[in-house]
Amino acid sequence: MEFYISTDKDKLDIEKVHTEVSSTYWGEGRTKEETLLTIEKSICFGMYDENDQQIAYARMMTDALVFAYIMDVVVFDPHKGKGLGRKLMQYVLDRPDVKRVNTVALKTLDAHSFYENLGFKRVGDSEMWMSIDRIKYD
Repeated sequence: MEFYISTDKDKLDIEKVHTEVSSTYWGEGRTKEETLLTIEKSICFGMYDENDQQIAYARMMTDALVFAYIMDVVVFDPHKGKGLGRKLMQYVLDRPDVKRVNTVALKTLDAHSFYENLGFKRVGDSEMWMSIDRIKYD
């Protein structure tokens, strides 16, 4: 499948993003206004097919030096299970502003092995927090 990734928020299919995110365990109950606020305040990544139809979404907040937090990673039906989530996440992780931060973090209840394959490790005894830590503090 041919695809491309864009950070142009004007390309996002807001209805699809809201529907997908609000149907997840972490986005349940999020209103459309709240979804719009999260988009406004984040760096957003849309993945699109060759017909410019959005097929996946993720967003991130970062200070580009110390910390990056990745959220709302979703692949839309019927595109799940084709490796697109991994490609989207690898794209995010390969960005210069993400590669230089000390810590990249996210939370998940059910995708630990997916993120572990991308270099994330569980944080302490947390059931949800995972991170890539590039600096060790003594």
